[in-house]
Amino acid sequence: MMGRYADRDETGPSGMSELAGRVPDVAALVTGLGQAGYLADEPLATALFLAVRMGQPILLEGEPGVGKTEAARALAHVLDTPLIRLQCYEGLTSEQALYEWNYPRQLLAIRLAEARGETPREADLFSSEYLLQRPLLAALDHPGPRPAVLLIDEVDRGDDEFEAFLFELLADAAVTIPELGTRVAAFPPVVVLTSNRTRDLHDALKRRCLYHWIDYPDPGRVAAIIRRRVPGAATALTDQVAAGVTALRDLDLAKPPGVAEAISWARALHLLGADRLDAAAAAATAGAVLKYAEDLRAVRDTGFEVLGAQAHG
Repeated sequence: MMGRYADRDETGPSGMSELAGRVPDVAALVTGLGQAGYLADEPLATALFLAVRMGQPILLEGEPGVGKTEAARALAHVLDTPLIRLQCYEGLTSEQALYEWNYPRQLLAIRLAEARGETPREADLFSSEYLLQRPLLAALDHPGPRPAVLLIDEVDRGDDEFEAFLFELLADAAVTIPELGTRVAAFPPVVVLTSNRTRDLHDALKRRCLYHWIDYPDPGRVAAIIRRRVPGAATALTDQVAAGVTALRDLDLAKPPGVAEAISWARALHLLGADRLDAAAAAATAGAVLKYAEDLRAVRDTGFEVLGAQAHG
């Protein structure tokens, strides 16, 4: 599928020349993401680069906690543009995601008009003056000079109807407001969708997107990420936490820990003054990395000593 910028010159008003200057190539994007505190491997950086330069939405899938949302945050930092986030949930409607009318203000306008003996026109009440932007419309109306990064987070939590609503926005960077007509973005947003695969997404949605699966990083990369996010932590501790998280994922847990939990665990250990991961330190900080009661019981039954031994091994 052609990108939304395919018919526009990169020196035109779409902001693509601005984006090209910020991310001239994949290597520059890797460097920029690293400066934003996000260590991306080359495949992910390549996928994000293509999404930015092709003007095509990208769908990032992976287990919770592998850094999908943080990738969008870091990308916005690299592009020096706002991140506009829409958190999806069951029951989310297009109006809640796009716009709402300011009914209290409309009612006040009606009462003021009646006090003057006037009858307000419907066209006056349903104008941009009374429109409350929600994330999708805010991203489309962003004034530039660079497009905003629109993060549609956990799209798999939304309903089928909301997913279908996104088709027009993703394909054309446009939405239709019945009272005002079609709004087309002057600076089409860089769209990042994330999914934890709690349900399958429609093929029609996937066809509109580039795709990248973010897997759990290896222990060496996890340790490097932790050192970026918890700079005061001892090197031995970060290595052991990375190994410990990997060991936890080998257990039959309801919620295996991801990178976010590894960072939280290392931060908790560091705040308690630990410079190494042993059974006592792991037991004291288990709530930073394990978020289900059954997982805590499973690790306690296995023994934190085993976890510490695996980390040191």
